[in-house]
Amino acid sequence: MNEPQVIVDAAGEPAYAVLPWRDYERLVGDAAISDEELYDRARSEGGESFPIEVADRLLAGESPIRVYRSYRGLTQQELAAAAGINPVYLSQIERGQRTGSAKTLGALARLLDVSLDDLAITQH
Repeated sequence: MNEPQVIVDAAGEPAYAVLPWRDYERLVGDAAISDEELYDRARSEGGESFPIEVADRLLAGESPIRVYRSYRGLTQQELAAAAGINPVYLSQIERGQRTGSAKTLGALARLLDVSLDDLAITQH
């Protein structure tokens, strides 16, 4: 997708976005797609799917690292050892007390077989 042209209001805040027609059509088309079509598209792209319990825990705001670690059947000690970090540090990351370095989060994502984006933690 091309970068849209942004039109700002008097306060300098974005008010409108102008984008190429082809990009607009794609966005409108994606918004109108049915749940069944989305499911079929996701299945055709391959990749791993997760049980609804995993999705529910993530949507409830639980730490993604904890959710995926638990789903993979790993203890904090096992994951921390594999990542080369202290289990206390991992616990602090899971509880939101520390953010974790890019290197650490990358290692955790690889070990949990998820993308780094999957580990993104939103603040409540």
